[in-house]
Amino acid sequence: MSKSTRRTFVKASAVAGAAFMAAPAIGRAGISANEKLGGCVVGVNGRGGSHIGGWLGDPRSEIRSIVDVDEVVGNKRCDEIEKKQGLRPTLYTDMRKAFDDDAIDFISTATPNHWHALAGIWAMQRGKDAYVEKPVCHNVHEGTALIAAARKYDRMCQVGTQCRSSKACIEAVAFLHSGGIGEVKFARGLCYKRRASIGALGDYAIPDSVNFDMWSGPAQFTDPKLTRSRFHYDWHWQRMYGNGDLGNQGPHQTDVARWGLGIDTHPSQIITYGGRLGYQAERKDPNYVDAGDTGNTEVSIYDYGDKCIVFETRGLDVGNSADEELNKLFNSTKGNKIGVVFYGSEGYLVQLTYNHSIAYDKDMNILKEFKGGDNHFGNFLDACVSRNVSDLNADVREGHLSAGISHLGNISYYMGENNKMTVDELSHQLTSVKSLDDNQATLDRTVKHLQQNGVDLEKYPMSVGPLLQFDPEKELFTNNDAANAYLTREYREPYVCPTADKV
Repeated sequence: MSKSTRRTFVKASAVAGAAFMAAPAIGRAGISANEKLGGCVVGVNGRGGSHIGGWLGDPRSEIRSIVDVDEVVGNKRCDEIEKKQGLRPTLYTDMRKAFDDDAIDFISTATPNHWHALAGIWAMQRGKDAYVEKPVCHNVHEGTALIAAARKYDRMCQVGTQCRSSKACIEAVAFLHSGGIGEVKFARGLCYKRRASIGALGDYAIPDSVNFDMWSGPAQFTDPKLTRSRFHYDWHWQRMYGNGDLGNQGPHQTDVARWGLGIDTHPSQIITYGGRLGYQAERKDPNYVDAGDTGNTEVSIYDYGDKCIVFETRGLDVGNSADEELNKLFNSTKGNKIGVVFYGSEGYLVQLTYNHSIAYDKDMNILKEFKGGDNHFGNFLDACVSRNVSDLNADVREGHLSAGISHLGNISYYMGENNKMTVDELSHQLTSVKSLDDNQATLDRTVKHLQQNGVDLEKYPMSVGPLLQFDPEKELFTNNDAANAYLTREYREPYVCPTADKV
């Protein structure tokens, strides 16, 4: 980022935060045993429905307000809540008005990713505890700012990585840490999850019921403003708002991978290869341009010195998997594979689902199974009552480090988007990349998957990002100054996310 851009960014951050910083935090220090915590759910069209169910299902909480920029969606949710809890929540389209309500003790936000951090910061500045969906931030600097806000205002800030509260995951990680499969230094996260094209890039009408200025918030307006055919959800695959499946599904699995490996820092080296591939073959149109601009096929390699994480994203058809070892570990030759594989000196441990993990010996004999679900929303309320950050299973710092994995991987991809390589060239490039994985074997599996989906890799070659060196403490790239601009974004006033020193 240039000096002038940085000055503009810091100045805009101060302006945006001034109104909120002027008033002291007004949240309550605690509640009596018989008193309900007043909640506000921000963004209720998709994942927000699960938030509503979580708060309605706990006798300690009551939903007192709903925030959604789509009034049709918001009113529908208010009707549903009124039927279940008796009290109809107040509907807002501007979250700032809801955060000024003294009756609100906590907020939970399931907005699009580009709103996550700012919603959490604004809420905590007004004295509210905050449950923020994953990824907890849209970029690295937002995550650091969220941590600073939680500590400055002494607020509980939980991230929606619910595996941290899963009985199966807790017991599986404890088994790992006890040496159940020997020494473990490498984990592979998988998001083999079918994602069809979101439609052709175009100029589409914004729904009349949507306040697009508020929906866009921190993001700059595009021209045309809406370039995808489906307004809701498909923002995940446009980098202005979402982070692709590396940043959508990824933070669940990268969080488990870090947890199991005992990693409490950012990686020191990152490289990603892949692309948005295969939709031309899928549509039988060689000139087809999908409206998404995030990778649907990505392999990201993260070096932590003596440990390593590899994350693989596959969005094309995964119904005919030829990955023999992974098929055995997941006991499946077809369909989605979403989980984590830990490779130990004495065996493997596989997170099959959020609620089921299996440990194997080297001969693929089952050593132990782990089962059981979570009450992640309940854990957050526990901490809201106790006022003890250590009671949180997924404190904001954990969420920041796990989201950071996705952001750093995407940065390498975005920077190398126009750096196309043949398979042989990519194979040669990977020989110089430090990794505890067999880089060639992973590349071979990826190429086979693409070929099975009709991808002509000579006509549509994969992109290869730069090998980036990262300082985990300073949160800066040390070998590529241009990459540092991707650690933040260009904000739109007044929706400017403050920097960590300005919260």
